[in-house]
Amino acid sequence: MSQQHENSTVDQGADESRVGAHGGMENSFGFQKVDEESKQGLVNEVFHSVAKRYDVMNDLMSAGLHRAWKDAMVAWLAPPKIPSHIQNWRSLDVAGGTGDIAFRIVEASDRQAHTTVLDINGSMLAVGQERAAKKGLLNNVDFVEANAEKLPFDDNSFDAYTIAFGIRNVPHIDWALEEAFRVLKPGGRFLCLEFSEVEMPLLDKIYDQWSFHAIPAIGKMVTGDAESYKYLVESIRKFPKQQDFANMITAAGFSRVTWRNFTGGIASLHSGWKI
Repeated sequence: MSQQHENSTVDQGADESRVGAHGGMENSFGFQKVDEESKQGLVNEVFHSVAKRYDVMNDLMSAGLHRAWKDAMVAWLAPPKIPSHIQNWRSLDVAGGTGDIAFRIVEASDRQAHTTVLDINGSMLAVGQERAAKKGLLNNVDFVEANAEKLPFDDNSFDAYTIAFGIRNVPHIDWALEEAFRVLKPGGRFLCLEFSEVEMPLLDKIYDQWSFHAIPAIGKMVTGDAESYKYLVESIRKFPKQQDFANMITAAGFSRVTWRNFTGGIASLHSGWKI
C-alpha cells in the first residue's frame, strides 16, 4: 500500500467489530476506517498485488480447503448438462477474475453452460483469460471488466449469479446484491461463498492465531507482500455474521435464503432465489 494512500485516506484508529445487516464495509479497509470514495482504489491495489499468486493466497487463507468449498458450491448450483442449442443456460461469476468458479461451472455442465466472468480488476482478469486459453474454454467463458455495484447487463439476463470470496471486498454490498437480483432471470439462483464467523469452540481461537499471525508472515515470505494479506485477514473479521448477511440478501429481494457452513463456519455458502 502506498504511503500516500495511508496518509490521505486511512484513519489509523482500528475497529475490529463486525458490521451488521445495515452494512458498513464501505468505510472499512480491514480494521482501518477509510473514506467511502477511497475504498475501491485501496482494494484494487491489493488485488493487483496478489493476482499472479491468487491460488497461493486462497490456500493460505483456507489451508487449502477453498478448493473443496468451491467444488461444493458448484455441486449445489448443479448447472444443467442439457445441450446449449436446446437450453441456453448462462451464469455470471462476479469478482471471479481468475476463473476458478467459472471453469468449474463449465466442466460440471459437460461444457454446455456459458459463464461470464466479471471483475473490476484487470490484473485478475488477465490471469483468468490466460488460464481459460490453456484449458480450451474460451468458447464457454467470456471476461468483462466492470463494477459489481453497477453491472453492464440487462435485467433478467442470467440463470445464475455466483461470487466466491469477493463480496466482502465490494464497498457497497447492498448495491451489489440489488444488482445481482436485477440481472437474474425469474427463477434464477444466487450463490455466495465467503469467509465467515467460526462457530466451533476452540477452532475459532486456532483460526485467529493462524490468520493474524501466520498468514501475513507467510504472505510476505511467499510473495513479499505482508500488507495485502493483513488486509484480507482483517476484512474477513469485518464481514457480517451469517444471519446478518442472510438478512441483507433477503432485503435485496431474494427468497428461500439459506446458508451452509463449511469447516465450522470458516466459510459459509449462502443461497437465494429470484422468485
